[in-house]
Amino acid sequence: MSVRTLVINGKDVAGDADQTILEVARENSIHIPTLCHLKGLSDVGACRLCVVEVAGVNKLLAACVTKVEEGMSVVTDSPTLHDYRRTIIEMLFMERNHVCSVCVANNHCELQDAAKELGLTHFDLPPLEPVVEVDASHERFVIDHNRCILCTRCVRVCDEIEEAHTWDVFDRGAGCRVITDMGTPWGSRVLVQVAASVSRCARRVPCSRRAGPWQKPSIGGDSFLTLELLNRTNSDQSDPCDCVVGRLFRLPHVISGHG
Repeated sequence: MSVRTLVINGKDVAGDADQTILEVARENSIHIPTLCHLKGLSDVGACRLCVVEVAGVNKLLAACVTKVEEGMSVVTDSPTLHDYRRTIIEMLFMERNHVCSVCVANNHCELQDAAKELGLTHFDLPPLEPVVEVDASHERFVIDHNRCILCTRCVRVCDEIEEAHTWDVFDRGAGCRVITDMGTPWGSRVLVQVAASVSRCARRVPCSRRAGPWQKPSIGGDSFLTLELLNRTNSDQSDPCDCVVGRLFRLPHVISGHG
């Protein structure tokens, strides 16, 4: 694997040719803020908070999806970047209905932490105040789209870790939402990721512990298990939430896109 040498904030560093600026920076204890990045998942550059300046390039580049190149000179902190990142955070707050004082993630929120780091104390942009639904159709979980910043972490976990792809992103612009099972309410079927996780877990237990073969019907690539099929499992089946996605979404009442 070939090595690339570059300069980040005046510091000589090196990384493999397939590494990104973000990866090399973090290996060298150089801080670049992120919201949509999650270790173990592919990067998509959704939040744009990790933008950096690269010498010879006339636009800002997202560090999480930009591969390092030989001789590259990168700046990760400047007045331009600071102002740009402040605007991004402000737009995220104004796009939905974020009220930190009544949010269950208050003081445990990456969006809130980013605002503090950038010194964002007030908003100059007008709030959109959209009418955003809360999906409380499931008996154990609630999805509050007011808190979602469309980082797509849940979508990528479902796709890349659970291999179910029952979460997806629908529509564009102000109408963009994270959806489950092709837009059906979360609780109308057995639950997207957890159901898919049961299917995956079932293949790891003896056949005597299963009532019948597991099948995952698919429509347009979205896999799901029906309630009838889930009810056919034996009572001693492993906890369907004891899996990667189950742990990711095990929150008291609200599933938030920013924490």
